[in-house]
Amino acid sequence: MLFLPFIGVLTGLISGFFGIGGGTVLVPILLALGYDIKMAIGISVMQMFIAALFGSYFNYKRQKFELKTALSLGFGALIGGSFSGVIVSNVPEIYLKLLLIFTIFLALLRLIFSQTNKQNSQKELHLALLFILGAVIGAVAISIGMGGSVFLMPILVGFLGVDIKKAVSLGLFFVIFSSFGGLLSLGFGGFIDYEAGLLLSFGALFGVYLGTLAHHKIDKTTQKWSLVALNISMLALLVYNLIAYK
Repeated sequence: MLFLPFIGVLTGLISGFFGIGGGTVLVPILLALGYDIKMAIGISVMQMFIAALFGSYFNYKRQKFELKTALSLGFGALIGGSFSGVIVSNVPEIYLKLLLIFTIFLALLRLIFSQTNKQNSQKELHLALLFILGAVIGAVAISIGMGGSVFLMPILVGFLGVDIKKAVSLGLFFVIFSSFGGLLSLGFGGFIDYEAGLLLSFGALFGVYLGTLAHHKIDKTTQKWSLVALNISMLALLVYNLIAYK
């Protein structure tokens, strides 16, 4: 428990910098510390909500995203994330781990082949499409302990042509809603250790502040390949965990 605030600083830093909830990093770490997959997911969701709320405030103050676009994604994520408790209760642990690995792998491939120099930050996005996209990703992502942004951003960047800087800010805002829906659903199902979640969140507040500042200063290409490296590291850790603790 004493290490959790320091882990929170790390995940908060990554969350603010990459625009993700931090579950991609936090769930594998919690599994390595001995938590079972379902409790790790619940703790991760609680930390994600607090970190994303704090980081998105700074992004909005710097006008890094349009509110109507972000809200369309967000409300979809809220609806989707609300079904996570049912999914976690009824899906075996091994399938959740495999789904997490597959999701990260697919997102990684899409991100690698996206081209930052062809992104258009002014492209008009259909709000209905964003709502549906948010709902689908929110339902799946929260059920595997992710805010969904790590999967959402490759879609925004690779398929919809959104500028990577804007996608990062939208991704973090998206996590507020997806994780809130998951927080209610998983909490009702008894899958959250609130003490561990608060300790992680305490450290994450400091980390996400530093990560958000760094995100605004770094160039797009460096940020893209940093995100690729992060996903490769987490994928390797998850595969190791699956093999070692199956």
